[in-house]
Amino acid sequence: MLTLKGNHVYLRALEPEDLDFIYSIENDETIWEISNTITPYSRFLIKQYLEQAHKDIYEVKQLRLVICTNEDLSIGMIDLFDFDVKNKRAGIGILIKANKDREQGYGKEALKLLANYCFNHLDLHQLYCNISEDNEASLKLFSNQGFQKIGLKADWNLVNGNYKNEYLFQLINN
Repeated sequence: MLTLKGNHVYLRALEPEDLDFIYSIENDETIWEISNTITPYSRFLIKQYLEQAHKDIYEVKQLRLVICTNEDLSIGMIDLFDFDVKNKRAGIGILIKANKDREQGYGKEALKLLANYCFNHLDLHQLYCNISEDNEASLKLFSNQGFQKIGLKADWNLVNGNYKNEYLFQLINN
């Protein structure tokens, strides 16, 4: 699909072979704060999820894609969630797994590809994301892609005994 292919990365549907990749992401405690996860996922549960991944976004209200380099290396995930057909909006989240692959432009290109897909193929009016106040990389990424900071959720997430603020960002398709 040319819509989801960029100069350096492409986005693809989940495959059964992604089990170990997804398992390693979902069970990486260093990123649980970003995904609001507090418990590990079993291979069995992830396998069941992958078996259902073929379902249509209009049915399950979410879409999860793998970010791959043009050399076919899986480097991250990008998701749509809370897909709202009536109001033509969805939440978006992104993760580049390895530190060495971050700040290389992969996230920027993946975000741009998925936003274009959302606006041109899914006919969405807006995308939004929630970003912790101390996630500087994501704040920079989404701001540089035209997302506007529209709100602050004070003391929103309890992390290691301390409350953290979370920003709400939005991109409206003009």
